Amino acid sequence: MAKAGKLTAEDFIARLKGLPGWTVEDGKWIVRRYRFAEFMAGVDFVGRVARIAEDNNHHPMIAIDYKLVTVRFTTWSAGGLTDLDFHTAALVEQAYGEHA
Repeated sequence: MAKAGKLTAEDFIARLKGLPGWTVEDGKWIVRRYRFAEFMAGVDFVGRVARIAEDNNHHPMIAIDYKLVTVRFTTWSAGGLTDLDFHTAALVEQAYGEHA
């Protein structure tokens, strides 16, 4: 499991290179928006994200806007981004690749 120590801006910018499509917002969130062909495909994907979150005990903010799903990670206990955010986001990316 990844550590929960807060990353510096240089650290999280470097880690973003391994997560195409993810961006940093407000210096404390990593965010990715996924577009689906159908509403239920997005809902099914959210179910997979929820299982990943439970398995890793790290839960994102998730929004479903019709065919657009937004996933946002931060580590509240660290007051910003940690390795855990990037680790869990990578698992979400893997699930999206399998889902698409």
